[in-house]
Amino acid sequence: MSVTYDKRGRAALHLARAASLAPSPHNSQPWYFVEEGYDHGFEVHLDGGRRMVLTDPLGREAVIACGAALFNVRMAVRQLGFRPVVDLLPEPGDSHHLARVGYAAHAPSTPEERLLAEGMLRRYTHRGRFGAEPVADPVLEELHEQARVEGAGLQVVDDPDQLALLAGLVRTAEELHRSDFGHATELARCVGPYGIPVEACRHHPDATLLAGRDYLFRARRYHVSSRNHGKGAGTVVILTTPHDHRPDWLRSGQALQRVLLHAAAHDVMAAFHTQPLELPVLRARLRTDITAGRYPQVILRLGHVPQRPTWCMPRRSPVQVLFRDDAPARW
Repeated sequence: MSVTYDKRGRAALHLARAASLAPSPHNSQPWYFVEEGYDHGFEVHLDGGRRMVLTDPLGREAVIACGAALFNVRMAVRQLGFRPVVDLLPEPGDSHHLARVGYAAHAPSTPEERLLAEGMLRRYTHRGRFGAEPVADPVLEELHEQARVEGAGLQVVDDPDQLALLAGLVRTAEELHRSDFGHATELARCVGPYGIPVEACRHHPDATLLAGRDYLFRARRYHVSSRNHGKGAGTVVILTTPHDHRPDWLRSGQALQRVLLHAAAHDVMAAFHTQPLELPVLRARLRTDITAGRYPQVILRLGHVPQRPTWCMPRRSPVQVLFRDDAPARW
């Protein structure tokens, strides 16, 4: 492969722009993309140098993020009026080459696909409390179906005992992270003009039922009464898969993004609380006691946000993440 920065195709730039809107752990954006030929194909690669080494030692969350980017690529191809052809892990010897996307037959996008595509610009990650309006049951049923389409499950955690157990696991993991200097430092480095805006971290991390990330060490300076933890929690859900291999991580990323985009189209946003999934013992406990043997991949709170934030999450531009393969197209 001869990779260059020059002469990117317009369609490839369109796909890279869409892919870059996907969520990633602490806005790490652990991906780069390769255009095959000139608008003949598109590749999604894991950028190991942008992975959170201490937070995500196995790279599972980074692969999930790339799966979310891949789903955006699929929707961007549909916007162009073609059906995407996706080959997961196309080169067994290269674990960073996660997917190849090609263009198949021409077909107009469906109303649902247009809705999902519109959700790319509407979606954002929320931190803090949600408004009082609950997520409607029909919307939750639709989100469950969106996950199922991609081969994943979406479990609502509403049983009081299970919810208390989950909150305890999140709290335990978060406190372990906060007490580890290396982990706390890695997290703090994510805040800034090229990562998570300071304004996005203004909420106290302990203000909701599930403990949040303490990016600015606010929990060390002052505490929030435990009586307020249950307010504005929203609906707690867990994205699960039947297996736990690299293809499952990619599929769960696509399922996650499909769920998030459909939710955003209905003015429902998500907050991430994946701390216990980063510690094998706690993840195993969650799998045994809450998800009935299925592998938990992402923990979310869903809800309505009274006012859209004024800050924007910085993204690398398409020209920063898109490279060109001058080898002949393989489609």
